[in-house]
Amino acid sequence: MEEVKQLFQEIDLALKEDPQKAKGVHAVYQFNFHHDNTHTFQLVLKGDNSYAAEGVQEKPDCTLVMVKEDFLSMARVDLNGTKAFMSGRLKIKGNMGLALKLQEILASYNTTKN
Repeated sequence: MEEVKQLFQEIDLALKEDPQKAKGVHAVYQFNFHHDNTHTFQLVLKGDNSYAAEGVQEKPDCTLVMVKEDFLSMARVDLNGTKAFMSGRLKIKGNMGLALKLQEILASYNTTKN
């Protein structure tokens, strides 16, 4: 889970440096992982007050449940979120429209390819 923690720290830093990449999206994304009920992460998009953090900070609008390897692949843009959902590798609770926007948001903050 260290890789996931590190990735969320990188996303948090990127949000603080340039919150405009998620402009127009006001949502709380929560990430839960199969086989690990002890770690939950959130991506809170609220304009200049956006952040990423471990734990439940706010009520989620969209919760994504997957294995950590799939999350890391999605964040690297190696795994398409829609394909992961259609194949059952990704479960979504809440606002499906927000889930569709997540792939674009993750791509804009991708630290391994920018």
